[in-house]
Amino acid sequence: MRFFSILAAVAVTAILALSILARPQLMAMLGMDAPQAETPQPEQADAEGAAKVAEPTQRTRRVKVSVRRFEAQEVDSAVVLRGQTQAVRQVDVRAETSAVVASAPLRKGAEISQGDPLCELDPGTRGSALQEARARLSEAQSRVPEAEARVEQARAQLEEAEINQNAASRLSEDGFASQTRVASSDAAVATARAAITSATAGLSAAQSGIEAATAAVASAEKEIERLTITAPFDGLLESDTAELGSLLQPGGLCATIIQLDPIKLVGFVPETEVNRVSLGARAGARLAAGGGQVTGKVIFLSRSADPQTRTFRVEIEVPNPDLAIRDGQTAEIAIASAGVQAQMIPQSAMTLNDNGTLGVRTVDAEDVVSFVPVSIMRDAATGVWVTGLPDTANVIVVGQEYVTEGVKVDPTYQEVTQ
Repeated sequence: MRFFSILAAVAVTAILALSILARPQLMAMLGMDAPQAETPQPEQADAEGAAKVAEPTQRTRRVKVSVRRFEAQEVDSAVVLRGQTQAVRQVDVRAETSAVVASAPLRKGAEISQGDPLCELDPGTRGSALQEARARLSEAQSRVPEAEARVEQARAQLEEAEINQNAASRLSEDGFASQTRVASSDAAVATARAAITSATAGLSAAQSGIEAATAAVASAEKEIERLTITAPFDGLLESDTAELGSLLQPGGLCATIIQLDPIKLVGFVPETEVNRVSLGARAGARLAAGGGQVTGKVIFLSRSADPQTRTFRVEIEVPNPDLAIRDGQTAEIAIASAGVQAQMIPQSAMTLNDNGTLGVRTVDAEDVVSFVPVSIMRDAATGVWVTGLPDTANVIVVGQEYVTEGVKVDPTYQEVTQ
């Protein structure tokens, strides 16, 4: 029984296989017609042919972009920074002695010249002190001749004593003089030498007195000179001078003076740009608030960086004969450096790639798009100067945001005048 079951299963499996794999032949054996394939209508055939023709056309369609050709030019490179104007000199003129101001004040803003009096102080008794010092000097000078005479007298007495001593010694050797006489002559010589020492000390004391008196006279004269406080250089008064009747102590402020011709432009150069700046380099600046443009040269470049900002101080000297530039004005400074090859392109042509790098998209001879990173040198009214492009670059100026690197485009070239 089991054998027949297996045989029936095999037969059923064979019939199912024939019905699937050889259906047309099976239907012919059974006398049945095979289903006819549906014949496409002429309209449907035309539509399918048009779609097949249009499909390659759509695949080859390109994005249209506007392109400009830019040629590199040599541009004076400049280190651009912000800074401010600063007076070339500014000093607080202070008193060196204590006295009451005896002169009317000068008002701030006044022009002054070197040596002009700023504050006159009351002399008080300083004139009498000077006269006393001069009198002591005269007295000391009169003592010098007397002391010199005493020295000469002592020398003469020493010579006489030495002669007597020599004579007594010879007479004593011949037996014509006693030992007492010899001892007396020796004592006279010693006394004369002591007198010379005393007279010399007196002369030195007299000369020291002259020097002391001379110093006292110089001190009194200097004290009187300090009563007139003068301008150390040409400039402008930044503050009123001390008021009449006010008491100035040593170190008290008389006036503040600034010198604005020439004037300095002070800025701070980043450490990445400091090697492009050199002493004597030409520099220009545009002053804020309609201050105009000025030119000068670099006179100082710091050798040490600011510990907080890691920048280096730079100073530029600018002529200011009419004093039109004020101290403390904001300035945009450009310091000339070596020329570089650059192109001026529209600012709108710049874009970012997927990595956030600033650059432009260009097309080559095969109309394939490329991305070129650029660096901005400086901006101008008509565009921006950039570096990093080849000497001749076809830059996409319209449509660069709709294409990516490596695709082909349909460029339309525009004329550009740099």
